[in-house]
Parts: sequence; structure tokens; C-alpha cells
Amino acid sequence: MEKNNEETLNFEEKIVKAKEILEKLTKNDITLSDSLKLYNEGLKELEVAQKLLEEAKLVFTTQNKS
Repeated sequence: MEKNNEETLNFEEKIVKAKEILEKLTKNDITLSDSLKLYNEGLKELEVAQKLLEEAKLVFTTQNKS
């Protein structure tokens, strides 16, 4: 059960980080180079969050079938 709580925290942290990156991307004073770096960083955060969500869904589905 401890692992699920840790995964939930990691998921939530990834979403918060992605939101922070989005806020930075919406600023007018960001350079193109920086915006590309942030965009790629945001994609990575969201990909990890998506994987964590899929893993949690699999665990939930498996437990409900038992």
C-alpha cells in the first residue's frame, strides 16, 4: 500500500511540475531556445505521469477482478 501512495505522490508531483512548465511557457520574455527545452521537459513529465496512471489503473483493475 505504501508503494501506491508513493506512486500517487509522484503522479501528482509530475502534474504540478508540468503545470509550472506551462506557466513558464506562457511568459512573453522566454527565448525560443528556452521554450523548446521547457516544452521537451514538460512532455517527459507528462509521459511519466501517464505511465504512472496506467500502472495504477492496471493494479486497480486487477484487484477488482480478484
